[in-house]
Amino acid sequence: MPNQIKKTNDGSDSLVSKQFGELYHSHHGSFQEAKHIFINNGIAKTQQNEINIFEMGFGTGLNAILTYYYAKQKGIKVNYYTIEAYPVLLQTAKELNYNNFIKEETYSEVFAKMHSVAWNSQQEISESFKLYKIKNEIEKIKFESIIKTKIDIVYYDAFAPTAQSNLWETPVLQKMYNLLKQNGFLITYCAKGSFKRTLKTIGFKVNGLPGPIGKREITQAVKGL
Repeated sequence: MPNQIKKTNDGSDSLVSKQFGELYHSHHGSFQEAKHIFINNGIAKTQQNEINIFEMGFGTGLNAILTYYYAKQKGIKVNYYTIEAYPVLLQTAKELNYNNFIKEETYSEVFAKMHSVAWNSQQEISESFKLYKIKNEIEKIKFESIIKTKIDIVYYDAFAPTAQSNLWETPVLQKMYNLLKQNGFLITYCAKGSFKRTLKTIGFKVNGLPGPIGKREITQAVKGL
């Protein structure tokens, strides 16, 4: 059975995971949450003409498609890496109503391409946006053999600690720290105290930022010198 589509409070679709029974996004609104966290407090915080992004959890592809159009508008070249252990079916992705929120003529073509291109190799979505999707569990991956460059921003969008606690603990978060360049940062919806303490132990400088509708705070973790 595919993941179940569920509408969130801003009218945008999300999915209920068949593996974990968790909603992929905030029930307050998939679109507004993704845009606030990963665009406004993610790629929009950089001044670079070319940027390397790693996303933990490709999921529905919403963060990737929003990044694609933001980068296109700003003339930014993006190398986008992401890992997903439980890929969303292409047909399910096509049924999501993000086209009601992303008013771009090329949306359907680009979004379908993101979901349908081959895994485990770099694929060109456009001349300025390259996508590398890794199909695996993050605990099993040695990123040094896959990602040959340092990452500017980590979009950390795993399921909540209550569903996948191991993804919010030292071994996996250390991998994120190692991926990042100096002064690169991780951005995530999670603001749990134990998670932030773990980030600090690893060496991150942790900042609490205002959250989207329905959430008081989100977390930025900067890899310092």
